[in-house]
Amino acid sequence: MVWLILALVFGVVIGNIMLLKHTAHMKMPSLKQRHPEDKND
Repeated sequence: MVWLILALVFGVVIGNIMLLKHTAHMKMPSLKQRHPEDKND
């Protein structure tokens, strides 16, 4: 039972690390470029 929990924890940790490495170089759009039609000048 302990081995199952450890395997699950390691799987989640490794999955999160892989996800962070995959999304590290993605550019987030800035707030100004996201909704240019929402300007209230």
